This record gives sequence, structure tokens and C-alpha cells, in this order.
Amino acid sequence: MSLHPELERAQEAIRLPEVQAMLRRLADFNLGIYMPHMHVAGTQEFLPLPDDMVQVESDLKVSFEPASADLGPAVEVAWRFSDDGDKTGGKCKMKCVRSPSPDDIHVREHSPRVD
Repeated sequence: MSLHPELERAQEAIRLPEVQAMLRRLADFNLGIYMPHMHVAGTQEFLPLPDDMVQVESDLKVSFEPASADLGPAVEVAWRFSDDGDKTGGKCKMKCVRSPSPDDIHVREHSPRVD
């Protein structure tokens, strides 16, 4: 499979010693490195994730939404550098559910709940 040149560059860069050093340092904070990308519907093609889009996980499904979209409760899970400040690259949607405890009215949890 051939990748877009920007994504090919990322695939090659992950093996560089300086990138591996960054990855080791990020691991101290339970962080990693990701390749901002999106999928083209109906194909197996990968494209760079545009700056004005975010990858959203909801109910174990991934979609690509405008960064300005109101997603409701969500946790940022990916970030990209920008000269004008950090930008969110990915979000995981959350849902509000009733707590099994009578002391709590609502709790937030990842959607869907996996026991």
C-alpha cells in the first residue's frame, strides 16, 4: 500500500533515534506518538488529517468531524502542535449515565461501557 508523502515521512521518522528518544520521554507521562490521519470512505486510502478536523471515537466507531463541532462531553486524547498553540487531534466522546450507587446521581463513562 502506498501512503501519502506526509504519512510516509511519519512512518520513516518514527524509527529515527531522536524520535525514539521523544517517545521514551513521553512514555514517562503515559503519552505516545500518533500519526494524524483520516480514512477515505469506501477506500483503504489514508490522508493527512486536515488542521480543521478531529478524529472522534464514539461507541467504538471512528469518525472525522470539524474541529469546531460541538461534540458534547468528550475527552481530548490526541494533540498536534501548531504555531498558534496546541490543537486537538482526537477526542473520545463520553456519556452521562445513572450511577449504580444511590449516593451519586450521574457519572461519566466511556461509551459504551465494557465490563
